[in-house]
Amino acid sequence: MSVLTTLLEAIESKDEKTLDEIIHDDYKFTPHVNNQTFSKSDMVSICMSDSFTRNHGRIIYENDEIGIDHAFVSFANGSTPEAVMSVHTIQDGKIVSTETGATPITDEYSFVGS
Repeated sequence: MSVLTTLLEAIESKDEKTLDEIIHDDYKFTPHVNNQTFSKSDMVSICMSDSFTRNHGRIIYENDEIGIDHAFVSFANGSTPEAVMSVHTIQDGKIVSTETGATPITDEYSFVGS
């Protein structure tokens, strides 16, 4: 199974053990908002929470160094759903960094599954 498939399935199933194994200890998550950076432990905590739901996710590209996925994401806090593109850097078979870009899903866009 690919590194990215393993990561995304662990997020979906809230598999903390697999997340801990597949995410590198030096991991950095740089989301598209607030100019913040999160660590491995932050990311695992976020993934274990019910703060977001991924819908219609797909892997766009992956090799031994990079993985790119896209999903429609809705948030428990009721904020505007987003189309999120994530770029993951892979090192030694683990995810070492993730950066996201997003487009809010507003009335002008069609979003099934939010």
